[in-house]
Amino acid sequence: MAESRTVAFHTLGCKLNFSETSSLSRILESEGFEKKEFDDVADVYVINTCSVTDNADKECRYLVRRIQRKAPESLVVITGCYAQLKPKEISEIPGVDLVLGAAEKFNIARHIRELAKGDSAKICSCDIEEVSGFHSSWSFSDRTRTFLKVQDGCDYNCSFCTIPMARGKSRSDSIANVVKNAERLATEGVKEIVLTGVNLGDFSQLIPQRGNLKENFYSLIKELEKVEGIQRYRISSIEPNLLTNEIIEFVGNSDKFMPHFHIPLQSGSNKILGLMRRRYKRELYAERVRLVKTLMPHCAIGVDVIVGFPGETEEEFKETFDFLHSMDISYLHVFTYSERDNTHALALKPVVPVHVRHERNKTLRNLSYMKMQYFTEKHAGQTRKVLFEQPDKHGMIEGYTDNYIKVTTPHRAAWVNEIVDWKI
Repeated sequence: MAESRTVAFHTLGCKLNFSETSSLSRILESEGFEKKEFDDVADVYVINTCSVTDNADKECRYLVRRIQRKAPESLVVITGCYAQLKPKEISEIPGVDLVLGAAEKFNIARHIRELAKGDSAKICSCDIEEVSGFHSSWSFSDRTRTFLKVQDGCDYNCSFCTIPMARGKSRSDSIANVVKNAERLATEGVKEIVLTGVNLGDFSQLIPQRGNLKENFYSLIKELEKVEGIQRYRISSIEPNLLTNEIIEFVGNSDKFMPHFHIPLQSGSNKILGLMRRRYKRELYAERVRLVKTLMPHCAIGVDVIVGFPGETEEEFKETFDFLHSMDISYLHVFTYSERDNTHALALKPVVPVHVRHERNKTLRNLSYMKMQYFTEKHAGQTRKVLFEQPDKHGMIEGYTDNYIKVTTPHRAAWVNEIVDWKI
């Protein structure tokens, strides 16, 4: 492997995966690898996978086929959630050389050194119950906004979800280490940090030297507020039952935490929420949204929702639609339910036909578009602060206001990674 000195990465899935891919890249670059674009020819390709939907599995296979056509002699490494859940299945994809599970992905350099093209695919994985460590990760140089991982794993067992099986039990970084990472990012010129995790609101740490005092997510954000040099923070996603009054009030009074929450709902029907094994009812969700908008009328609220869950009737879908339509939210992330192996939802009946799931998805995406248009129009004429990011391929530059309204304008080099007053 000594002659292999270029590596390319591709990330499927969430912000957490982006932060981990960036960390894997830094590990290999420190070992002498030169990072290449994924469309280039490289000696090693690393695909960091997701398992939330069936599409992510299919895309992984498609990417391996692309690599085989373009660079058949290159090594192909698969890691991430799909790799933990189905290592044998992945190892049988023609062209795959190495499958790294959750416990081994950050040992990627050692594993690549031991690889040779033409050997049978090597699987380095373990039972997810054995995964207990926490590895700090953050994206850097890939985006202006940095995704900083502060929590991993999940102790919830929603009936549709494979993430606890792919990432293990909930575990967190220490507050001291998160603050240290934020300070380091500040010295690198980072203006905005997006806090990420699998179940971010479940962040917790015992402090033995302080009598096993338990620190929580509220403790974390209070400490991060004090870090000099970081001008903006965002909370990537937080469960409604973990979004406490004190967190909402803190953000409402903060100079650094942006008026922007992403709060998963999944369904507006209490019956479906029960079948999903969610830990709240729609009434609690509505209460959270009301408090946010009372304290921060300008705050953006994003919502995750799943359509076509087993047993979801037309009436229950309408219940979800009407609930979302009635609330002062800003946009939706709409997911079409897809069957995942070893989940409780597989046993639920009746199964919603796939074409009906897609129709419901389209209906809610249309609602999301209308919500975002309305939210943006409400702020027309206001001047808000925009952090501009890298230019896109068409010579335009994009950025987001504090409350997550996207702004696109012709590229100006002086604006990259700068916060600019912008009239909506």
